[in-house]
Amino acid sequence: MAKIKAIAAVSLNGVIGKKGDLPWRIPGELKWFKKITMGHIIVMGRKTWDSLPGLLPGRENWILSRSNHSIENAKVFTSFDEVENTAGDRTVFIIGGGEIYSAFLPKCEEIYLTEVPQIIQDGDAFFPSYKNDFHCTETLEKNEDFTIGKWCRNK
Repeated sequence: MAKIKAIAAVSLNGVIGKKGDLPWRIPGELKWFKKITMGHIIVMGRKTWDSLPGLLPGRENWILSRSNHSIENAKVFTSFDEVENTAGDRTVFIIGGGEIYSAFLPKCEEIYLTEVPQIIQDGDAFFPSYKNDFHCTETLEKNEDFTIGKWCRNK
């Protein structure tokens, strides 16, 4: 069974995206994202894929899409079950967007959440509600730009 984890950066008002992109550029947070996901499977929706400059190196890039695209050096899936079955017992990081987080969050045991102390106006992608089902077990990094927490599912 795959170990499914979510990783996201979220504003104070729950925004994760705006106009098809991240609403901020925080180098330290992006460096941390790369470090924790390196060597693992990353699963994203097609809109998240479209927002990237290309493949994220050192990781298996898997895209979940309603239509069966062909993307060089990436795997494209049309169902959540297909992703789970193909992953086997490996670690999978869900990296967005909002619909993908909503679909996979019930299967996640851990969330690595970067809280960005900003209010984002006109955001159009949001992280789903999680605080009733998860609790923060560890603060991994804290500075003036962001706080990274490890959240584990309530038992």
